[in-house]
Amino acid sequence: MNESRLFVGNLAYQTMENDLQGYFSQAGVVTSVNLMLDKFTGKSRGFAFVEYATAEEANKAAEMFQGKEFQGRALTVNIARPREERAPRSGGGNRGDRDGGRREGGRRESH
Repeated sequence: MNESRLFVGNLAYQTMENDLQGYFSQAGVVTSVNLMLDKFTGKSRGFAFVEYATAEEANKAAEMFQGKEFQGRALTVNIARPREERAPRSGGGNRGDRDGGRREGGRRESH
């Protein structure tokens, strides 16, 4: 787990990476800012990851900025958890398959 990486949520949709870089540098050396964008619209999804040079700086930032107002919104700031492994999302509509989409003899069995 990378303890120098913060999850920053409840961002205003107009917030840009350079806004976050400047604001969060008050707590230490920001090594990267990764603003999450919607892959279809290109607009902000309202959260980002901010990485610091050290875990100490990240902890300081989490304490400094949790609940603080930034661009009119109260921020959610905490140490980022590792990404959970998820099954790949398909564009198809087989989410209701109880048999996992297996077909026998080219025909789907009914349940």
